[in-house]
Amino acid sequence: MSESTVSGRSDSPAVALGPTALVLGVFAAVGAWVPAFVFVVLPWAAIAGPLAIVLGAMGVHHARRGAGRLWIAVVGTGLGAVGFAGTVTLLWLLGG
Repeated sequence: MSESTVSGRSDSPAVALGPTALVLGVFAAVGAWVPAFVFVVLPWAAIAGPLAIVLGAMGVHHARRGAGRLWIAVVGTGLGAVGFAGTVTLLWLLGG
């Protein structure tokens, strides 16, 4: 048992924030901008967009401190913003 059990920088849960934001951002962007999927995934895209923005912003914060990859978090945040803007625009146009 000579190995250390202390977690390293790559073992932190913060490493998963960027990829999670990327997946949610892709889901939100596809759900908001692809006409075949709009009415099927709109409720989930409305939730996935803001979650991608928040998780991506936290991922950027932690990536600047050395835990995680910065570009994945930035792309996830951007896709989440695009998906959220598309969802809000679509709901605004349908609402009145």
